[in-house]
Amino acid sequence: MGGPQENAGTWEDAALTRAAQAGDVSALALLLERHRPRMRAVALSLLGPGPDVDDVLRETALVALRRIVDVRDPEAVGPWLRMVVRNHCRGLLRASRRTEPLDEVPLPQDGGTPEQVLEGHALRDWIWEAVESLSPTLRLPVVLRYFSTGITSYQQIAEACAVPVRTVRSRLHQARAALARTLADTADSGHEDVLRRTAESWREAHDTLAAAERGEFGKVVRDRYAPGVSLLVGGERLGGADLLLSGMDLDLSAGVRQRPRHVVAGRSLVVWEMELISPADDPDHCPPGVAWIMTLDAGRVDRVCLYHSPRPEVFPEPVAA
Repeated sequence: MGGPQENAGTWEDAALTRAAQAGDVSALALLLERHRPRMRAVALSLLGPGPDVDDVLRETALVALRRIVDVRDPEAVGPWLRMVVRNHCRGLLRASRRTEPLDEVPLPQDGGTPEQVLEGHALRDWIWEAVESLSPTLRLPVVLRYFSTGITSYQQIAEACAVPVRTVRSRLHQARAALARTLADTADSGHEDVLRRTAESWREAHDTLAAAERGEFGKVVRDRYAPGVSLLVGGERLGGADLLLSGMDLDLSAGVRQRPRHVVAGRSLVVWEMELISPADDPDHCPPGVAWIMTLDAGRVDRVCLYHSPRPEVFPEPVAA
């Protein structure tokens, strides 16, 4: 059996974990600080000295923010945190042995979508306040990486942001460092209701598509989009409101329909991930999905970047000998 000091430490861990699960920001910060030496020791033992160690600890903090509510045994939060560190380190080591560019460091599975995690997350508003404090160039890769469902790998984020993979890695590194500083600064400030804003964005996505079906997409654009809105694909500006309208009309006339499947809604950045449904007589007409990545200015959309999900690779059946 453990001694009195060990038992006291376990009790304190459990109390801090339960407080963090209830939404106490300072409890989570104290919990991470208590376990930082052992977490660092695990990372050092696997990676050796270097900047990757600090980055792994920051990544672990972000995972803890999202998943502290999933810890079923609060007394075992220390081993849980070290397991997260170990998983990230192993992902980095696997990636370093590849000859191709790093696609992504695998994230622990949540057992639900990012949206479902945040809906039940006592710290969700605090998390979003910290994300909103990032610069736009850092905010977008973080939102895609941690809160989208279909644009999470470094390669996908690079394509959506129209930057090299190495730039994505650099921006995520900077964002993690910035969040580590910002989270402490926002611990005692008020946060608006992100759950409400996300629900409103879901309704807006459905309403937008319904209006387009009725031939009223033009009214939506006039009411909710900035007059100088830009439409971008692959980082290149293709046009403005006229192209948005004609593109929607062309899709609808071809029998293409969109169905919302995931929404991320911040104050200044909104992502609608849509399933694309091709017409029955032309099942390969369009890719499987599209993401509307929208930036907002004074509540109106001033830029829409479209990212189309690639079709899955189809390999030929082996020929029997």
